[in-house]
Amino acid sequence: MFRTSVKKVTAAIEAGDQSAAQEAYKAAVPVIDQTAAKGLIHKNKAARHKSRLNKAIHAMS
Repeated sequence: MFRTSVKKVTAAIEAGDQSAAQEAYKAAVPVIDQTAAKGLIHKNKAARHKSRLNKAIHAMS
């Protein structure tokens, strides 16, 4: 689920659709947090992914 949600955001960013990227990001954040809470990934890795995705979305405008 983690990788799929990140890929959806990345695909929307590459397609140039900012509104779709923001919606995908909003859906991905809880999945990323949940993955970190379960211990599958480190909390810093989760924060890094969220930060980079958010930065890429804001760079589109």
